[in-house]
Amino acid sequence: MRKSWQIFWHTLFWTSIISFFMFIAYNGGHTGLTSLLVLFVVFGIINIGLFYLNYLVLIPKYLDKKKYKLYAIYVIGALVAIGLAKYGTAIITKPITLTRMGKTISFWQYTFSTTFTSIIFIFLSTVLKFTVDWFLNERIQRDLENQRLSAELSFLKSQINPHFLFNSLNSIYSLAYQKSDTTPDAILKLSEIMRYMLYECNDNKVDLSKELQYLQNYIDLQKIRFGDNAFIQFEVNGEVTNQHIAPLLLISFIENAFKHGITNDPKVPISLRINLADGQFYFFIQNKKSSHNRDASGGIGLVNVQRRLDLLYPDKYNLDIRDETDTYTVQLSLVL
Repeated sequence: MRKSWQIFWHTLFWTSIISFFMFIAYNGGHTGLTSLLVLFVVFGIINIGLFYLNYLVLIPKYLDKKKYKLYAIYVIGALVAIGLAKYGTAIITKPITLTRMGKTISFWQYTFSTTFTSIIFIFLSTVLKFTVDWFLNERIQRDLENQRLSAELSFLKSQINPHFLFNSLNSIYSLAYQKSDTTPDAILKLSEIMRYMLYECNDNKVDLSKELQYLQNYIDLQKIRFGDNAFIQFEVNGEVTNQHIAPLLLISFIENAFKHGITNDPKVPISLRINLADGQFYFFIQNKKSSHNRDASGGIGLVNVQRRLDLLYPDKYNLDIRDETDTYTVQLSLVL
């Protein structure tokens, strides 16, 4: 909040408080308008001055820096100074301030009552200061945490892109090495995929329809690579409207199915299903395992997916991975 607005709201608050109590006292017939101006305006300004002396000067300069003895000395000094100022004002306005039911109150009686009032303002300003500082610190911590999470997500994405590109280039290299006529189509599919990854995935959430098209392009690329030996069943059940999902979240599961699974068995194809219903997203993929397609880097993508799910869908997802003897199954449910 800008400083000018802070001044405005503080001024409005104190003006409203003073006006409210003056209105109550005046309508109650307890005293005249002149007395009200002295009791509420003049002494109100003195008390408010003490409030901000503690709030803006004493607490930041001494209490926040743990200079407790100096803070106590200056608070006591401020109370004495304000007490003398109040008593001096009271002498000038004696008929209003030093007279109670026709009797003049003593210096010590007056000092006790005004000191008690001053302590209340000191207490209120201290409570306000620590409350405001606590909320500011909480906001700063939230901002820092959001920045940290954003940086971590960016880092995880930067790992996914080279990982995907590495695998895709390996596939296209195989086609080129075989002098396949489908190599240009594979390069075109890869360019569409890379365009999506470079220009559409800058936010934490993207249109689900675009993410599904990206998955379809990847599957088409793999079909080009494997030709007639690629068997995969891909179906989407439910209506794709304006749902959003974290980008590049599912590709690692599909990559692993092609890379470590058997794709050339028509009896056991790679089975991929996506169901959408009532804000729920369900992803299922299962492949027959191959004992020949394994490497040390295969788990990078899955580790990243798990971490991104923790960051982007805390308490809103369920991931079940079953690595069985013959099959590898992944089931993921999300609240979109």
